[in-house]
Amino acid sequence: MYEVIAGGWEQLEKDAKYIREHVFIQEQGIASEDEWDDFDATAVHFMVYDKEQPIATARLLPQHSVGRVAVLMLYRKQGIGKILMQHIIEYARQHKLPYLKLSAQTYVTAFYEALGFHVQGEVYEDCGIPHIDMILELT
Repeated sequence: MYEVIAGGWEQLEKDAKYIREHVFIQEQGIASEDEWDDFDATAVHFMVYDKEQPIATARLLPQHSVGRVAVLMLYRKQGIGKILMQHIIEYARQHKLPYLKLSAQTYVTAFYEALGFHVQGEVYEDCGIPHIDMILELT
């Protein structure tokens, strides 16, 4: 049974950094100066735990933007990303957000479409990785 927690950076920084360092910096080769920004301080962070172990993370910025969605490699293809995103969508609905948007790596577009997101615009590069903007209307 997985536990999903929403909280601030001061509460979840250690666990979120652990996952993002593994997935984005080590696995995908993103430079650490591109990974860490000032938005972490103002975002709501979401963590998924398997027992006490942090296994997935994401953040929700004040502009309704979901980002830094990451699941540790050992836990992929098990529905954990879906659990995480459904939790964020429910949080957004409870807080009366009109929509959620995100910049998806193109290879996971179908994952987000299955959650109700729609592609907007053209593919572009971010940190050398193809991305596309997606939106989920909540109203």
